[in-house]
Amino acid sequence: MSILSDLFGLPELEQELEFKTSRSSGKGGQHVNKTETRVEIHFRIPESALLDDGQKAVLLEKLGHRLSEEGVLRMYSQKSRSQLANRDDVVRRFYELIAKSLKPVKKRIKTLPGKSQKEARLADKKASSRKKELRKNPLDDL
Repeated sequence: MSILSDLFGLPELEQELEFKTSRSSGKGGQHVNKTETRVEIHFRIPESALLDDGQKAVLLEKLGHRLSEEGVLRMYSQKSRSQLANRDDVVRRFYELIAKSLKPVKKRIKTLPGKSQKEARLADKKASSRKKELRKNPLDDL
């Protein structure tokens, strides 16, 4: 188990990640042109052995806009000039994304408005009514 998987309460998903490196774009001068510092990961959700069917369904639904047609999640990092730092960054962001996606959404419990909220709403209505009443022409009542 890695420290990240312990932090996010997830199984060791790193063994199911495919890592690819390539040349990074952006600043870095000659270093960028010579070394492969950009790290890209691919995670095949439907083929995962560590996730159960329910978790796979949740991930496919919640991350649908980020997945390929085959259900592959692709993430990359090229922030640093170091391949190792970029690898750590993309793995950390991967675990955060998976943990956030698997966290159950709390169902909202409907409640009635409190006494102070009712009074505030009525006060606003009275103020609005008074404002509109003052707009009227006083001669229209005659």
